[in-house]
Formats: sequence, C-alpha cells, structure tokens
Amino acid sequence: MIQKTQAVVLKTFNLRETSKIAVFYSQEFGKIKGLLKGIRADAKKFATNLELTSLNELIFYRKYRSDLHLVSQCDLKEDFPSIREDLKKSLAANYCLELINSIMPLEDRNEEVFKLLVLFLKDLSALTEIEKLIYLFQVKILSISGFKPHLDSCVVCNKKIEKDARFSHNLGGLVCSDCAFKDRNSQTVLMGTTASILHIEKSTWAEALRLGISFGIRQELNSILNQFLTFHLERPLKTLRFYSKTFFKAPQRNLL
Repeated sequence: MIQKTQAVVLKTFNLRETSKIAVFYSQEFGKIKGLLKGIRADAKKFATNLELTSLNELIFYRKYRSDLHLVSQCDLKEDFPSIREDLKKSLAANYCLELINSIMPLEDRNEEVFKLLVLFLKDLSALTEIEKLIYLFQVKILSISGFKPHLDSCVVCNKKIEKDARFSHNLGGLVCSDCAFKDRNSQTVLMGTTASILHIEKSTWAEALRLGISFGIRQELNSILNQFLTFHLERPLKTLRFYSKTFFKAPQRNLL
C-alpha cells in the first residue's frame, strides 16, 4: 500500500554500495524504517540529502510482513542547517534523536511526539538556550511517551511529599522519608527540581520556554533524567558521554 507522510530523519546507515536504510519519526505512522534504493549512486534520485534532523515528505510502499518499507520518493521540506553548523546544537540534536529512537516503538503513531520533535528542532535552530531546550525536550518526551517518572507523590505509599524528597530510579519516582529504606540508593532531590519537571509536563512548549532554571536545578535535572533513562533502558545512550562533557559544566554568569 502506498503511503505519504512527513518525517524527521533519526538515523541512517549504508546498505551495500548504492542504497541507504533510514529510521524516520513520521507524523502519521510513528517510527518507521525505510529503504532508499540507489540514493548513494544517484543523489538526484531523491530531492533530499537525508541529513539527520532533516524534515522530509515521504512516499513509501508500506509492507505488512516486514518493518522495512520501500521509499519511492523523499523530498526535503526543512534542513535546519544552523544545527549542523554548530557543534553544541549538533550534539544536542543527536542526543534527542537517539532518545526518541530508543524509547519509541516501531510503527506506533504518536503525533504529539512528532510535533514536539519539530518544535524542538525549530527552536534549537533559532535559539541559543541549548541546555534549556534539552531539559524541556527530555521532560516532555518522557511525559507524552508514557515513560515518565512518578513525581506527584511517594511512589510507594502515595503520600504527598512536602519536604525531604528522594528520587529512586529503581522504583521509578519520588519516595518519602518513611519509604526511603525501600531503595538505599535513592538520592536527595530539591523540591524545586520536581516542581520544574511537573510545570514543564503540564505547560505548552511555549510556556515551558519561559521557565527559569537555576544551575542547581539544572544539575539535578541532568542527573535524575539521564540516570532514570539509563536504568530503564538498561544501557546509557551512546551520545550521553559527549552530551555530558559539553553541557554539564560549572556555573557561569548570565545563566537561565
């Protein structure tokens, strides 16, 4: 069956001498894999360079006995060149592309995820607040994908936590002081950090962009979100090492 959709390139790899396989996140079909025959031998065959982060319009033959579909047409809609030309923006984009590729199943439509990814790429291309955009994206993608940690109350006893909160990656959320013994490896967390996460979850993307994030909360967001992902994915993201080296650094003047 012939299908048409808009899609962002998450990952590509070569197949034989002339073709490529690409992983896309699409508007209508979620994450899909496509085979582009002959694209390396004749670049003019497709009106795209198939760069990571690029937004393309696909026409493909959808196979129902295979998760690899044949792409017959792929036309570039938006290239986001300023992301590729800036090392920090490129690292941020690659981290978020890998995050989507890791947590989203194949062919499970989620238009919110597609819209979030396009919003993130457009703002990453235009704005300089790269770290902030990453944190917003992390929180939002975990929330709308159903992968989010439990932060509204104690994950064990469901009691509302007013102070002395701890975060348990093993249990999947906050634990109160009475239940902290359930996970001796849980870590203390500022209430401002959990409040920031909840605010971002409930806000629109534009509203969340206006949120101020102190360096202390940034540190905890970086630690909690990435350790949570590593624990539940049972492996660190490949881009995490480069991301952490670039963005997890000492405070400077004029921080958000």
